[in-house]
Amino acid sequence: MTKTVNRIAELIHETSSSLPDDAEQALRKALRREAKGSSARLVLETLLQNVALARAAGTPVCQDTGTLTFFVSENLRRTVTPARIAAAVAAATEKGWLRRNTNDAVTGKSIDTNVCPGAPVIHYTLDSDSKVRLIMKGGGSENMSMQFSLPDATLGAGRDLEGVRRAVLAAVQHAQGYGCAPGILGVCIGGDRAAGYEEAKHQLLRNLADTNPDPALARLERRILREANSLGIGPMGLGGKTTLLAVKIGARPRVPASFFVTVAYLCWAARRREIKW
Repeated sequence: MTKTVNRIAELIHETSSSLPDDAEQALRKALRREAKGSSARLVLETLLQNVALARAAGTPVCQDTGTLTFFVSENLRRTVTPARIAAAVAAATEKGWLRRNTNDAVTGKSIDTNVCPGAPVIHYTLDSDSKVRLIMKGGGSENMSMQFSLPDATLGAGRDLEGVRRAVLAAVQHAQGYGCAPGILGVCIGGDRAAGYEEAKHQLLRNLADTNPDPALARLERRILREANSLGIGPMGLGGKTTLLAVKIGARPRVPASFFVTVAYLCWAARRREIKW
């Protein structure tokens, strides 16, 4: 493998097998909140044991290694090319760092290299730094992602931040324990339907302990997190104080006729990592 392909393959391996520090610390903080002997505490203890074992063995944290989505700085376009990313994905799959996790949508046939048109997903972004970021999002959590078009009379949700709050909490209620709670929400207000999901997933790259630079969105993030964790859904839907680990909200411009709220749900295994080039 070339140096570039090897670096990307190692990024995939690290992302697959080692949970980021902020996500692990969020799980430990959640563990301290749950009652001794409770199902919630048992689940969180098991998840943390799994994290330690996967890191020590260099094996995937979860058998579903997910959809690989790369966010690459635009100034790296000529170095970190789609062809080199594809080669790294194929190499990582051959080494067992990724499951054979890609199927033809029409025939259902396995694409054993995990490489084909549309896989992996690659976005080139305008960043001040030169970096490659990767998020691996499993199918269970992807199934729990939702998009709302406001106003929504069934939710009593208008075209404002209160409407956004109602929509996001509806997504949490819909997910219940599915998607492997405790989850992390990436949210986009606005955009078109496609841009909404892209930005919502982009929000999942944020450090779980950071503070939104927009004060109104920072307040909304804190409120939704507090209210979601008061619902009693808990880890894996078995009850408890930890339904979500974090809520991260961004916004995209919209046309007057549309007001989308897009929620990208990420499971407890927040498999995302970046390298500076």
